[in-house]
Amino acid sequence: MKKRILSAPPGELVMKLLTAAGVVTVLFIFIFVFMKAAPALARSGFGLVTGTGFDRQIAEAFSASADVPAPAFGLWGLIAGTALSTLIALAAAAVLGVGAAVAISEFAPAPLASVLLGLVRLLSAIPSVIFGLIGVMFVVPWVESSFISVDMQIEFLEFFQMTGRNLLSSVIVLTFMIAPMVITLSADAVAAVPDSLRETGLAFGMGRSRIVFKLVLPAARPGIVAGVILGAGRGIGEAIAVSMVCGGVGFLPSLRHGAAALFTPILPLSAAIINKSEAMSAPAVESALFACGAVLLVIGAALSSLARLRRRKSR
Repeated sequence: MKKRILSAPPGELVMKLLTAAGVVTVLFIFIFVFMKAAPALARSGFGLVTGTGFDRQIAEAFSASADVPAPAFGLWGLIAGTALSTLIALAAAAVLGVGAAVAISEFAPAPLASVLLGLVRLLSAIPSVIFGLIGVMFVVPWVESSFISVDMQIEFLEFFQMTGRNLLSSVIVLTFMIAPMVITLSADAVAAVPDSLRETGLAFGMGRSRIVFKLVLPAARPGIVAGVILGAGRGIGEAIAVSMVCGGVGFLPSLRHGAAALFTPILPLSAAIINKSEAMSAPAVESALFACGAVLLVIGAALSSLARLRRRKSR
């Protein structure tokens, strides 16, 4: 009897084709960005991630004549601004997000929890430019009027111009952009914890809060960590909203300034691509901005891989 050869269902074949197309597209993006960034990478070498002076270098590259060699670029100030704004915002969003997820999933009544999760998911879908407008209209004036005095502006004038567009404003805007993602993924991770674990805690006489913090949260930790990592990816890649409130200067915040370092104008990598795009008519500037994109791609790929590993562990 002849063996029947089972063909794959049409839906499965379509999914495989779409997956292959997605992989090819991602590879093409990586190749294209690194090819465009190759001149800046070749000129700068390892100094690309350790050097400073990006604003001056962009100005020199844009105004230089065709026979003048393009300068080497240093992205350390941009990388530091990206890391500081994202890490501080991520810490705040993690505290707010996990707390809100626990309150929604474990303590709120089911109808209210459903409504709250729906609202949180709507917040995740708000365009980033809206957060930027809110930052410009409310966050920047509030930071400037509440924390920055004329005496502080005079004291730090030799280092930088202190305004409401600074690291703190960027952190506040990023926190409220990252928090909905952290809340949603953390709530899903908490809801995925088996009820048998909660029932075991009740059988041993544990209170509701003790069950949540001693049993539920440790069991949901891989999923929560994956949500925080994905939130970091959004924070690092955010461009429009941050570029509106960051100050637009590739300055390196210094700890010797104390708390005033929070009011340092910064220029994260993603915002640099937006702010300096007007000078892309110069080939050297174009290559430098693609180098910023290449660094962002590497960081984003690393975070995505780490989040995937954590979610796999969670499952």
